[in-house]
Amino acid sequence: MAIFSIWIISRAGGLIYQHDYNLPKVEVEKTFSYPLDLVLKVYDEKVVVAFGQRDGIKVGHTVLSINGQPVEGRFCRDEADVKKDVLEFLNTESNYPMNIKFGRPKLSTNEKIMLAGMFHSLYAIASQLSPQLHSSGIQLLETDTFKLHAFQTLTGIKFVVVTDPKRTSEDLLLKRLYEIYADFALKNPFYSIDMPIR
Repeated sequence: MAIFSIWIISRAGGLIYQHDYNLPKVEVEKTFSYPLDLVLKVYDEKVVVAFGQRDGIKVGHTVLSINGQPVEGRFCRDEADVKKDVLEFLNTESNYPMNIKFGRPKLSTNEKIMLAGMFHSLYAIASQLSPQLHSSGIQLLETDTFKLHAFQTLTGIKFVVVTDPKRTSEDLLLKRLYEIYADFALKNPFYSIDMPIR
């Protein structure tokens, strides 16, 4: 029963703090012959599986390495250490057979900032949709693979914890995080509210 990540979101929807814990490494390495039976596309400067799930390789996984050489965004290196476009390299028949490692993509800093803003907006929408005045917004989202627990302080700062679906309540953890944040923010003369925590 794990805690996957903790997020602190400012009053304006900016990301103050985010840390991932215990993310499972989903990596699959297979040897392929020509032609590649997966449809790949470039999305956000990463080569992503767009169609053709099989053998643990799922839609949305990114290409992590080719023949043991790590993939850097859309580019890989061949045997002569020459930088090549991944899609061009995979479409060349003479490069086969090849080992390709696929895995779950890691979120970039920009994607984390965007997700924090989206959650802030969803929280505000949920508060407005409530038939009761002064709704507390989203407190718990449940899926089959995780639970998202949220707590908004009186000043509007949101604390979000993503956990294993078997965990029940994180109210004490969220309030303890708020206490630690309040001690840090109020006792540090060099910290201004809504400033990111490094």
